[in-house]
Amino acid sequence: MRPPAEVSVFLLSLLAPGVLYTMNNIPALQESLPMLGMGMVILGSVLLLLLLIAGHKTKVDPLFYVFAEFSFTCMVGLTNALEQDGFISGFMDFYLRMGEPHLSTAYAVMMSYWEGVVHFILFLTIIHRMFSGKSYRSLGLLWTGSSIAHQIVLIPGVVIGKYGSNIRPAFWRNVPFFLVPFWAASLLFSRPRVMPIATADQIAAEQKKSLLSRPADLLLSLLLLAAMAFSVFRGFVVLDCPLDTCFTYIYQYEPYLKDPVGFPRVMMLVFLFYAVPLMTILLYGLQRPGCSWMLDWTLFFAGAMAQTQWCHIGASLHSRTPFTYRVPADKRWPVITLNVLLAATPALLALRCCTNPTYFLKPVPEGQADNEKKKN
Repeated sequence: MRPPAEVSVFLLSLLAPGVLYTMNNIPALQESLPMLGMGMVILGSVLLLLLLIAGHKTKVDPLFYVFAEFSFTCMVGLTNALEQDGFISGFMDFYLRMGEPHLSTAYAVMMSYWEGVVHFILFLTIIHRMFSGKSYRSLGLLWTGSSIAHQIVLIPGVVIGKYGSNIRPAFWRNVPFFLVPFWAASLLFSRPRVMPIATADQIAAEQKKSLLSRPADLLLSLLLLAAMAFSVFRGFVVLDCPLDTCFTYIYQYEPYLKDPVGFPRVMMLVFLFYAVPLMTILLYGLQRPGCSWMLDWTLFFAGAMAQTQWCHIGASLHSRTPFTYRVPADKRWPVITLNVLLAATPALLALRCCTNPTYFLKPVPEGQADNEKKKN
């Protein structure tokens, strides 16, 4: 009897530390090009094993191979985080030296913890639901938001930061990990969302309410406006705005924003040019009834903001960040509170849309049967 797919993927992922330990002790595999080639061979071998795992299934969702392959790399990330924080040793020295030295930064350590814990749990849950015939679309959208946000900060951050002059061939293994989440997101967004039906009267009654009659939506609107203002402000800060307020903030509250690693600067610009416009659209969706796209984009955005803020908050406090760039002890709680609220606002908005979606549904035609399901 074959074990469940998620168990097989879990066991396969546990091989990652052993592979790293072996490579760390074979000098011939520790040069830049052989390292990149060996990495491709390992990922190809994992894919072949996954084909064997799923071979008895008559029809396998192509995203299974994405989630399972990424599960293996999650264990690589967790191994890196544990080694950089001193819990283990002898696994990543060779890769940091000749592959991706930026992985020793505080930002990369927090990113690796997120991958090794949050993404890994998401992948196993998705695979379980996939082979149980249950919907995993919402969890998939959370992951795509998180993964895309991770990559659009990581890759430019390495290129423009202090590690940009020391890019090795192994760094380019990030390219497929950058492209695949976009492909996965396009698949997930194109699949229909199945929602329990609401009658035309229920939808009409909910959508006639003004914003003042929906206190939760009013609060979320105010939080979105505050998050937009905070994101614009920090964008100006990293763009060297000469205002005294910006100068005071970067030196007395979040000096991490000027860390030469480059990641915080790129993240603030991503917030300014991508997150702020998206929050504007989501704010519109809270005012305009029938915006069914809110049910998907709030999940995507919640995943993106949770990942980026986890990395940003953790890195600004981590011992691997030079002391001069860490959040000052006397300003720690105000800064943490603001950053946590920035991550919590999209999560609360996504929760509101998922738990009570009636306001965002398209009107149901009169006479539709009560036992049907509506797809948006």
